Amino acid sequence: MRSAMPSTADRDVLRGDLLLGPDDPPPYELVNEAGAAPVLLVCDHASRAVPAALDRLGLDDALLMRHIGWDIGAAEVTRSLAARLDAPAVLAGYSRLVVDCNRDLDDPSAMPAESDGVVVPGNAALSPEARRRRADAIYWPYHRAIAERLGRLALEGRAPAMLSIHSFTPVMKGFVRPWHVGVLWDADPRIPVPLLERLRANAELVVGDNEPYSAKEPAGYTVRAHAVSAGLPHVAIEIRQDLIDTASGARHWAEVLARALEPILAAPELYTVQRF
Repeated sequence: MRSAMPSTADRDVLRGDLLLGPDDPPPYELVNEAGAAPVLLVCDHASRAVPAALDRLGLDDALLMRHIGWDIGAAEVTRSLAARLDAPAVLAGYSRLVVDCNRDLDDPSAMPAESDGVVVPGNAALSPEARRRRADAIYWPYHRAIAERLGRLALEGRAPAMLSIHSFTPVMKGFVRPWHVGVLWDADPRIPVPLLERLRANAELVVGDNEPYSAKEPAGYTVRAHAVSAGLPHVAIEIRQDLIDTASGARHWAEVLARALEPILAAPELYTVQRF
């Protein structure tokens, strides 16, 4: 499996009025670009990076390492699952606190002034121009990369499937979350219904159906913009963070998901455009 970054020329274009400096990472990472499966994995909250020009948004590293900064373990699960499924993956390159690539840009939580009780000084009273610079440098390049990969897969004559990988905290507002994994979906049952059945066949797993979040509220921006709107088969998967906060845990859960997904993704009839 190999990872690909935008070319030097592309990176110059993506700098977004110099919000990103030459030593900053690119706005997305492309993994397993040559993957043969008609499936694209996406990870909206893969990174806790902050552009140097934003000075960590006024937060210390310990805060950025928490869930408010990224989905702990999700990137490693995505990379491992992409290898196991022989599928390409697109991973967002910056912290959700800089700009949340799974939100509509007019949503206040896209660049939150506060997250989980933590004030984010670098997001206070952002001007429209500051918001535009972040969107141009990070948000739109990530979503263009997803659209481009889906377009390439579609050229092979089948409607590609999209898998969106996230992680969730073991405790939220004092509530201990019992689920090991959650399957998030709305109207399209093609992947989520058999995935729930296969995961629940393991009696040791506590599997949430639209838990701990629901894709009916509505689904996050990425799934809506790229899969629901195009009638592509899709699912969002949430894994509890204490299960994947180590490399071995992430690999294990990639295997768990791969074993459940492989028979579903092997069905030729899956790869059609359907709107529900």
